[in-house]
Amino acid sequence: MKKVHEYIATIFGLGYFPVASGTVGSFAGLIVCLFLHRYIFLYVGVFLVLFTAGVISAGKKEAETNQKDPACVIIDEFACIFLVFLFIPLTPLYIIAGFIIYRVMDIVKLPPMRAIEKLKGGWGIMLDDAVAAIYSNIILHIISSFI
Repeated sequence: MKKVHEYIATIFGLGYFPVASGTVGSFAGLIVCLFLHRYIFLYVGVFLVLFTAGVISAGKKEAETNQKDPACVIIDEFACIFLVFLFIPLTPLYIIAGFIIYRVMDIVKLPPMRAIEKLKGGWGIMLDDAVAAIYSNIILHIISSFI
């Protein structure tokens, strides 16, 4: 079972990419989003399964490494990018803007993300990225009202 959690938390080892592993995880998640976006129930269902698996597996990986939010854990970026594009049209502009905004939000960590990140185990790992994704989604909706 330890290997299963390892595969989930690191997205089959992508989390060990030597540079910008979170960005790699977000990009991999974006590719899945592009395929599932038109099937809203499947899209939401896959997100919920990934998020739940992420809470469990990221928590296990954190406990195993004795490190808060280890860099190799990228299930959070992979899963939560689904929230960025929920109910957003997948045009090149929105895809690029959404990806960049999400990465910036995840790095900058606007309030209350730092406090949420301190939650124990997989919850802190997953929820701060969910908030970054929700902020990104709101910004994309604001942008869409002007275009």
